[in-house]
Amino acid sequence: MDHRTDDDVLGAVGPRLRVLRRDRGITLAALASMTGVSESSLSRLESGQRRPSLELLLPLARIYDVPLDDLVGAPRTGDPRIHLKPISRFGMTFVPLSRRPGGVHAFKMIIPARPKPLEPTPQTHEGFEWLYVLGGRLRLVTGERDLTLPPGEAAEFDTALPHWLGSADGGAVELLILFGLQGVRAHVRGDPDRPSGSGNR
Repeated sequence: MDHRTDDDVLGAVGPRLRVLRRDRGITLAALASMTGVSESSLSRLESGQRRPSLELLLPLARIYDVPLDDLVGAPRTGDPRIHLKPISRFGMTFVPLSRRPGGVHAFKMIIPARPKPLEPTPQTHEGFEWLYVLGGRLRLVTGERDLTLPPGEAAEFDTALPHWLGSADGGAVELLILFGLQGVRAHVRGDPDRPSGSGNR
């Protein structure tokens, strides 16, 4: 049973909208142009200073391509299944595994097979990332380090460093990713009997 009040549900809409917009790399100005809603209204909506309404949420649901229920965090009644909606970016597929706004976000990432591995094009952004390779061989470039991680290997890094993820050999790669804001890190308990640097090839 969901014990949240209406105020609790509505109060969580703003942070959820901010996360969706930032995840998609859309500025408030661009979003205002796409939806016809003023930039100031969108800003107040995200900060919780304006109460969400159907008139405001419908165009945002269309732009973000998510069900209206997902914007307001409405509980799913009767159906216990989690409906995952893949996101395609940079030629890769991201399957979100977490739904709450803020905090750490979990994704399954799929890098498709290619006839020839891509050349690294490092990017930077705020945050901290932890990853675990499920299948395939991942090439991870962070700063001056160039690593190859086989299945079962994990890594963590500050995304303010130039970084790039891709296939090491052109084959498909599947991995789990935890992404958090700056200062939020996954706590990993290492195996003391395992040699260090085993992921570096």
